[in-house]
Amino acid sequence: MAYASLEQCLIDLEKNGQLIRIKDVVDPYLEMAAIHLRVYQSKGPALLFENVKGSNYRAASNIFGTIDRSRFIFRNQLKTLERLIQLKNDPLSALKNPIESLSAAIAATQSIPLKNPISKPALFSEIKISDLPLIQHWPMDGGAFVTLPQVYSEDINQPGIRKSNLGMYRIQLNGNDYNKDTEIGLHYQLHRGIGVHQTNANKKGQPLKVSVFVGGPPAHTVSAVMPLPEGMSELSFAGVLGGRRFRYAYKDGFCISTDADFVITGEVYPEENKPEGPFGDHLGYYSLKHDFPLMRVHKVYARKNAIWPFTVVGRPPQEDTSFGDLIHEITGDAIQHEVPGLKELNAVDAAGVHPLLIAIGSERYTPYLPTKQPAELLTIANRMLGTGQLSLAKFLFITADEQNKISTKDIKKYFEFVLERVHWDRDVHFYTKTTIDTLDYSGESLNSGSKVVIAAYGDVIRNLANEIPQNFQALSEIFKCRIAMPGVVAVQTNAFKNYQDIEDEIAILNAKIEIQNTTNSEIALIVLCDDADFVSQNLNNFLWVTFTRCNPSHDIHGINAFVENKHWGCKGPLIIDARIKPHHAPPVEVDSKVEEKIEKHFKKGGALYQF
Repeated sequence: MAYASLEQCLIDLEKNGQLIRIKDVVDPYLEMAAIHLRVYQSKGPALLFENVKGSNYRAASNIFGTIDRSRFIFRNQLKTLERLIQLKNDPLSALKNPIESLSAAIAATQSIPLKNPISKPALFSEIKISDLPLIQHWPMDGGAFVTLPQVYSEDINQPGIRKSNLGMYRIQLNGNDYNKDTEIGLHYQLHRGIGVHQTNANKKGQPLKVSVFVGGPPAHTVSAVMPLPEGMSELSFAGVLGGRRFRYAYKDGFCISTDADFVITGEVYPEENKPEGPFGDHLGYYSLKHDFPLMRVHKVYARKNAIWPFTVVGRPPQEDTSFGDLIHEITGDAIQHEVPGLKELNAVDAAGVHPLLIAIGSERYTPYLPTKQPAELLTIANRMLGTGQLSLAKFLFITADEQNKISTKDIKKYFEFVLERVHWDRDVHFYTKTTIDTLDYSGESLNSGSKVVIAAYGDVIRNLANEIPQNFQALSEIFKCRIAMPGVVAVQTNAFKNYQDIEDEIAILNAKIEIQNTTNSEIALIVLCDDADFVSQNLNNFLWVTFTRCNPSHDIHGINAFVENKHWGCKGPLIIDARIKPHHAPPVEVDSKVEEKIEKHFKKGGALYQF
């Protein structure tokens, strides 16, 4: 159905047994987040907190907590939206299904934002920032944050809603050096449209007007995280996904979403920054305190009976995983149409999305040569690293599979396929001194680090070991070694001290590991870690530790490594140093006292008993 408000959606979920109301007073300091995390981990229902301590407003979370619930919310629009994307990618398909295509075209009229003819902001009452549910999610967070914001901005050179940008950039509501009720923090990262808008406003010496919408129809929230092509409006997408045109008005020069539950308006002045953070983020670590734009609050609006939606991010998977799954379902093979030769890709959620991208491409350049080696794959990889948010990938594994034996969805089988074929002396390609995800602290400084492409193609050259092989026995006598997956050994060594000691540590590994001249039971990858048992416990642990704690240019080594004509390679196994470094951000951890406190909600008689 087409929801006109967040409350309509929640009532619909409740009627279908997918929402629970919590009537007890709940503390927004850590307690609400802890309840959310436990319910999410159990694949539980959406939650409506009806009595938030210190606020007169209700709050809702876990709305998109499972992909099935996300599909349910948009059940009447998904097929139409997928058809519209298909028509864009293959216009001739309209001739094959004219009736279905016509209905999709009619639905596309919902993409046109609707300016309300009357002063709809009159439906809102003015409040203060301190009146909002000020939810702090993790113990070390710098304050309360908006975690499902829709941040709206316009280009000062091309004003108006058609050239606007809507993004989900976290908002810090209090704490640090922010003046209460008059200042909030605006955190946005690389490759975000709002950055272009602020640059253009700065050039004219004028403040950037920003509106933060919170709540409203769930399609508005999803549209704020969609990686849409340049020039495609998030507001248009919201209308199609929600089956209802995005409604707006202007007040005091600021755009107001008249369907939102809350709206915060304000201005960002040139060169006005204040420390924002720390914040427990979706890589599973805290993003630390850094200077980010300061937003001077103009006004704060709330609808009657408004509901504050929120989510909790931390080590994946979390609720934002469902966003990613939904995006993949909606967009289908849109990226493949944008990158010629690309067949399939997966931004691996368990590794924090941007740290690890795995892909399958075509290899058609030299079919006449007897030796199979990557060629077209490297062209595809370069194109991917220059495309939108794919450019934030830190590790990019890419291979070709003419017999369709593998899929990027089966991550374990994908890695086995690559590790059986990769030539470490040939297939490792570094990009140094470049940009990486703002939230990734494995690099040299904020936004700065390196990337690596591992392009493997050809026949099987090794059989992967399922147990510690003979040539690792000398190493296992001094370090704990565990098989993390076929061909991968986690080696628990001494804690990382500094990069000056690395050469000595790698020399020890070289001395203790003999390179085999056989394809039997080989180790292809060594992961240096702080806890080998943890890394080898399951696939998600391996992915999280290995790819979030490594800066490729600094932390990739190899047995019998060499540099030849500026190309790095190694004759033996590749080594990834995934130990925690002094400059890394700390991982997020729950508070044991808060965990005890929330038990009352899950015991018999509590709101969440047998949810």
